[in-house]
Amino acid sequence: MVYVHLAEGFEEVEAVTIVDVLRRGGVETETVSTGGKCVAGAHGITVTADTTIDEADYDSCEMIVFPGGMPGTTNLQKDKRVTDIITAFAKDKTKWTAAICAAPMIFGGLGILEGKAATIYPGMEGELKGAVPSSDKVVIDGNIVTSQAPGTSMQFGLALVELLKGKDTAEEVREGLVY
Repeated sequence: MVYVHLAEGFEEVEAVTIVDVLRRGGVETETVSTGGKCVAGAHGITVTADTTIDEADYDSCEMIVFPGGMPGTTNLQKDKRVTDIITAFAKDKTKWTAAICAAPMIFGGLGILEGKAATIYPGMEGELKGAVPSSDKVVIDGNIVTSQAPGTSMQFGLALVELLKGKDTAEEVREGLVY
């Protein structure tokens, strides 16, 4: 199971693309709201989440994903439930922790990027506290995956499929998307 987290003000392109690509790859994926089931994105698109953070079963989850967007990222960052989950997943080397756009700043703030390569929305590299900043579109270091922006959502999603389902499945999805 993969949980893609949605807080008010999330980046819609990132969230929907990631969920779509993961599901095309046969990865069981649910959206998780930090508030009510209906969540408004940064550009006024409202999405109905599959579940809420209080209902989600994190023991059966192998990956947590955080879209960026503002104020979505800061709303995630100030939610102790979210930061506790991120910290626990980052410590558990059998689970994946992933973020795109501005959301890797949450990882930097929690100190989980210390000595790791990571990327973030261009110009926000100072938020990657303790990390070795990279200009790559997608960076995987240990069990942490980061990506840059809405425009890298497809590549990010495919990288997540590859991690969870293998290179062949990711390639099939890539070909089906004509990416």
